[in-house]
Amino acid sequence: VGDRVAYGTSRGSYCAERLIEAAQLVKLPPSVSYETGAAMMLKGLTAQYLLRQTFPVKAGDTILVHAAAGGVGLILCQWARALGCTVIGTVGSKDKAKLASEAGAHHVILYREENFAARVKEITGGKLCDVVYDGVGKDTFPASLDCIRPLGMFVSFGNASGPVEAFNLGLLSQKGSLFATRPTLFTYASTPERLRAMADDLM
Repeated sequence: VGDRVAYGTSRGSYCAERLIEAAQLVKLPPSVSYETGAAMMLKGLTAQYLLRQTFPVKAGDTILVHAAAGGVGLILCQWARALGCTVIGTVGSKDKAKLASEAGAHHVILYREENFAARVKEITGGKLCDVVYDGVGKDTFPASLDCIRPLGMFVSFGNASGPVEAFNLGLLSQKGSLFATRPTLFTYASTPERLRAMADDLM
């Protein structure tokens, strides 16, 4: 009773008051406002599982974040930079490029004006990225595979431009024995214990 709480894994956000199972709630620390808590849960927990569980990044890694000025993208840029990664982001406009840079992207590619795969190769001196985090989908596939070093990972977590359709798995071997995955927040946060551990890490 009296706890300040937030949630991001249940429907019913467009209301002033609601009943919800306690198992779906996480406590907000005093330093996090209700407004920030409400805004950060879904996008922030997504960034948490991407960076800390699906492909746990470490200092020195180079990552590519598609839609780097989007809700998840901005958090990915901030968090990955804080962890010591080199962050490359793709965006659709100069205004968005500014946002991504301010959030921590070291390099920003305007994908409507530039070939992002060629620019990644140029930026990395041919070494490419350890992981690509892709919430765009159809428009960025399969060119994203050309941005990944051998044994690296392609993480598709959204499909803003449409889903990645069935493809020949042989592409992954041709591009350097790559790994590919399509994770979801609801699988990672499937128990109250997992959800709270992820939220604690995010906070």
